[in-house]
Amino acid sequence: MTEEAKTSEPQADPAVSVVGPNDGETIVLGTTRMRVLEDGSHTGHRLAIAESVLAPHTQGPPQHRHARHDEGFYVLSGTVRFTVGEEDYDATAGTLVMVPPGTPHTFANLTDQPAVMLSTFTPDLYVQYFRDLQAALIGGRPLTPQANIDTMSRYATQPATGLT
Repeated sequence: MTEEAKTSEPQADPAVSVVGPNDGETIVLGTTRMRVLEDGSHTGHRLAIAESVLAPHTQGPPQHRHARHDEGFYVLSGTVRFTVGEEDYDATAGTLVMVPPGTPHTFANLTDQPAVMLSTFTPDLYVQYFRDLQAALIGGRPLTPQANIDTMSRYATQPATGLT
């Protein structure tokens, strides 16, 4: 049996995961506060979910492409500007943005109000990226665009060159 087949089979006695409103792992990246609701440990690493609060006037990561995972963003409140290639989309509460592998994208909160979004990562590969960025900040290393790109590269993600 392949490793992939093993992880997609139902567990004999699956444990239900319940994360309360004050629970979950907190990751702080500058003006963004992320709460990891599921890091993949309860889903056979098929899915991770995080809630992110973007402070007003928060710039996101450099535009980038994921080679191995889909990323979904559901805006709970506020407005988030998604840039996909050369196109900008202002997503308000109730909007879902799904980004398949290979699609260049970034996001930002350009408004005067906080924005909150729920993000999914399938598979869970990218949660460790956020942990690594936080560790760099805690270690006193500045989160430069190049440091961000270097960290992304460890998680099958590359900058979308020639795009902002």
